[in-house]
Amino acid sequence: MNGLWLKSLSLITTTEHETHQAADTLVAAAGHVAEHGGEHVAEHAPEFPNIVEILHHYFPDSVFVQLISDYMIVFFSLIVGLFLSLLAYAGYRKRSMIPGPAQNLMEWVVESLSDMVITLLGEQGRKYIPFIGSLFIYIFSMNMLGLIPGMFSSTAKLNTTLALALCVFLYVQWSGIRNLGILGYFYHLAGSPKSTVEWCLVPLNLPLHVIGELSKPVSLSLRLFGNISGEDMLLAIFAGLGVTILSFTHLPIGLPLQLPFIFLAILTSFVQALVFTLLTTIYFSLMTHHEEEHS
Repeated sequence: MNGLWLKSLSLITTTEHETHQAADTLVAAAGHVAEHGGEHVAEHAPEFPNIVEILHHYFPDSVFVQLISDYMIVFFSLIVGLFLSLLAYAGYRKRSMIPGPAQNLMEWVVESLSDMVITLLGEQGRKYIPFIGSLFIYIFSMNMLGLIPGMFSSTAKLNTTLALALCVFLYVQWSGIRNLGILGYFYHLAGSPKSTVEWCLVPLNLPLHVIGELSKPVSLSLRLFGNISGEDMLLAIFAGLGVTILSFTHLPIGLPLQLPFIFLAILTSFVQALVFTLLTTIYFSLMTHHEEEHS
């Protein structure tokens, strides 16, 4: 598998002679684009080839390969979901007073996430622990999957991060309506006015609060997508540079220039999952705060 992956990685690198040819081709293409108005131009960010792309390269006529290639993001998301399900089953199946490694790991993760949520939301935040905890574990696992050779981070695509952010947005709004009621929810969007001056500012505060709520899924999705995709691009660029340096050997090997950045990517994967989870908890906290005032 490593040899196949290295061979596929060599497809995205060029020798010095091929680089000059590519540059000449690029100049000619630029002139052609300028002549024809720049239509049908596609730019591709550098990234590691994953197992689906490798299979599609070698078996382009396979129906199954074409199917998973079309739904590559869903495919790798399902891999993460299956792995987490098996891990949870392994930790839950053999429960004991003296926990084994799997049970000990699961209990530590659950307790840590529970403490974080309860610290921010109080005891009434226990009902949000399953959702918030699942978000963190799922996002962190998807981030880390991309660091495995041949795998792919679904969070490096806006489709995934926007879907996660929309789930958070809809759940937060539904929780606000359920806890505050329809009138209380719109009273919250209006800025919870109490004085005459605050009521006069409702026409201004209401659209501002609505825009603020709508901006939450946008900021959540773009932040996670930008950091993870940038992380993957950085690793691919340095890996390609390492292969280019040794291109005179005509072998699909290179200097591991990306190695120091892998440790940074692990930290970034954890931090981005934590930031996404903390912001989600804060959004619930804002609704919980108004729920207490309403009561």
